[in-house]
Amino acid sequence: MAAPCAGTLRVKFLLDNWYWIVTALVSGGALAWPQLGRGGANAVSPQEAVQLMNREKAVVIDVCDTAEFAAGHVVGSRNIPLATLDGAKGLPSNKTLPVVLVCARGSRAQRAAGVLKKLGHERVHVLAGGMAAWREASLPVEKSA
Repeated sequence: MAAPCAGTLRVKFLLDNWYWIVTALVSGGALAWPQLGRGGANAVSPQEAVQLMNREKAVVIDVCDTAEFAAGHVVGSRNIPLATLDGAKGLPSNKTLPVVLVCARGSRAQRAAGVLKKLGHERVHVLAGGMAAWREASLPVEKSA
């Protein structure tokens, strides 16, 4: 009698153990979901951003364009539009200082996080939900002239 081929054994294993495979995939997805919903591993809530600002002197950088920044931004934040971020002078020279990136909803801030990490900044965070989440949390917003 001939031995079964390796491909047949793999298929048989998958069919015999499908419920374990599904359980592993569902468990992994359940563990990853909170991070994906927050905007990634480096995302922080508005409350966590405030703690970073108060306890660790985090620098808040708003990567919105100038008009959006003028319409309302986190009190004390610096405006460095995403397009000008690479090589901007307003970035902290101490690359170990925490940086919180903000935009309207969080997507531009995620892209900006990649830029700052490439520039060597070690502690880059993104405000999950952006200014919309900041306002929803009833945190202070200032407008520029």
